[in-house]
Amino acid sequence: MKERFLAALTGGDQRGTPYRHWLLDAALPADDIADLQRMPFPAPSLDGVSGTREAHNATRVYFDVDNRKRFPVCEAVAAAFQDTGMVSEIARITGSDLDGTYLRIEYAQDTDGFWLQPHTDIGVKRFTLLIYLSDDPNHAELGTDIYANKETWVGRSPFGPNKAMIFVPSDHSWHGFEPRPIQGVRKSLIINYVTTDWRAREQLSYPDATVKVAA
Repeated sequence: MKERFLAALTGGDQRGTPYRHWLLDAALPADDIADLQRMPFPAPSLDGVSGTREAHNATRVYFDVDNRKRFPVCEAVAAAFQDTGMVSEIARITGSDLDGTYLRIEYAQDTDGFWLQPHTDIGVKRFTLLIYLSDDPNHAELGTDIYANKETWVGRSPFGPNKAMIFVPSDHSWHGFEPRPIQGVRKSLIINYVTTDWRAREQLSYPDATVKVAA
C-alpha cells in the first residue's frame, strides 16, 4: 500500500492554481479499494440537513481504534499512513509540516441532498487527502469542487474509484461540494494529519501516538 500510494503521488498531476494541489490515479492497491467499497457501514441519513460534515458528527465513521481491530483493511490503511517512511515522503513531496501530528481517517458516505459550503480546512488540519471509492458511472461528476475564493468556483476534481485529491490546508485552499443529485452513495476516504489541538481524540487511528518525520 505504501509503495502504491507513493508511486501515485510521485507521478500525480500537481497543479499550482488556484492553490497547489495534486490529482492522483490508482492511489491504493485495487484489492484494498474493493475491500473499502464493501465496508458494512450504513450510509447515514441527512434528515434534510447539510452544508457541513459537522452537522452529522453523531453518525460519522472513522478508522479509529475499534474499527482497526474489526476490519483488516482499516488496519492496513491506518498502518500505511502512520508509517514513518510514508509520512516522511508525503511531507517531503507536499511540503506539509507533519511531524508530531495525529492520523485521522474518515469513511464518508454521501447521499442525495448532501452538499458542502466552501471552506479551507485551515487550523488544526495539516494535510488533506481525499480518496474516492465509488464505482458507479453516474458518479463521474461528483468530484470535489475547487474555488479561487469563497465565492469563485473554478473547477472540480475528477471522480472515480481510486482517484484522489491532495492539498495542504492554507487560507486559500477553498473547496466544497456544490449541490447536485447523487444517485446511490458517494463513498470516499478523508485522510488528515491533525495537530495535537484536535479535541475529538476518539476519531484518531492512533490516539496515543503521533506520526514522525525522519530527519
